[in-house]
Amino acid sequence: MLATIMACTLRLTGSSCHAARNLADTTPAAAAPAASTVSGLPAVPTLSAVPTDTVILMPSMPSVTLPTVPQVTLPPMPAIVVPKAVLPPMPTVTLLIVTMAPMTAIVVPKVTLLPLPFVPNVNVHMPFAAPPPSA
Repeated sequence: MLATIMACTLRLTGSSCHAARNLADTTPAAAAPAASTVSGLPAVPTLSAVPTDTVILMPSMPSVTLPTVPQVTLPPMPAIVVPKAVLPPMPTVTLLIVTMAPMTAIVVPKVTLLPLPFVPNVNVHMPFAAPPPSA
């Protein structure tokens, strides 16, 4: 499932980048908007032309021939014989049976709590570890 999601994401990302690059290459540049003056703001300075870099083409890579690997036949694997081992019988283990004295009954006394006093809700804020961000 994760592999499918990753494949779809990569596919969508790749096609949108290609489409954006294609659109940027084929769309003519938009004309600069007319400069409008806004009172209180200084005028926007005009930018000088950006020099373009010359593209240096790399020489073509020479073709590389890969060496051929000769076919080698391996000798057959020798048969491995595992001897049958006869184990001695397991010794009998005797468990000691331990009897314990009976537990005495524990009596837990009943405890009654006093009723809690009533505290009215007066919009008391809960304490925080740090002051609020506005402070």
